[in-house]
Amino acid sequence: MLRIGLTGGIGSGKSTVARIFEVLGIPVYSADDASKRLMVEDKELKKNIIQSFGGQSYINGELNRKYLSAQVFNDSKKIELLNSLVHPATLKDAVEWTKKQNAPYTIKEAALIFESGSDKLLDFVVGVKSPLSLRIERAMKRDNVTAAQVEARMKLQMDEEEKMNLCDFIIVNDEQEMLIEQVLALHEKFLATGGK
Repeated sequence: MLRIGLTGGIGSGKSTVARIFEVLGIPVYSADDASKRLMVEDKELKKNIIQSFGGQSYINGELNRKYLSAQVFNDSKKIELLNSLVHPATLKDAVEWTKKQNAPYTIKEAALIFESGSDKLLDFVVGVKSPLSLRIERAMKRDNVTAAQVEARMKLQMDEEEKMNLCDFIIVNDEQEMLIEQVLALHEKFLATGGK
């Protein structure tokens, strides 16, 4: 079974691409959803977050997202610390999830595939690329934030061009090129490769 990574910066539309793969019957692991779940369910991870960011990180056993976001959002060192706690748990969870799948290939959707080192556990990585103005517009709508807030988050991520250069395949999501056709072409390629 092939293991495919799917990545892209804020507002690139990687979740939309992931949904198309799901419609095609391909299992998709969302690292973002998994990390949110693990931050609540994984006792060791929870303990480490409390040790690093304080007891206010949780309220009645639930993750205090607002507090944690305020702690890390404008501090790259604190983001690195949080990622260093969450990534190992998510990587382990993804490996266990993949073992349970029965499909020609699986997709792991994650913003930080290269940054977390999970690219080393994958056969190919697909990048979703969009023009900067469109990415900002999408993220503003989705998260109900200002352009300045989106740009501040983007500055904390790996440079988009650098990320795309590391990918094996690129899907262009610029609302000009047909997204479904690009996904179908990759789907056929992965089926052909995975079947060998």
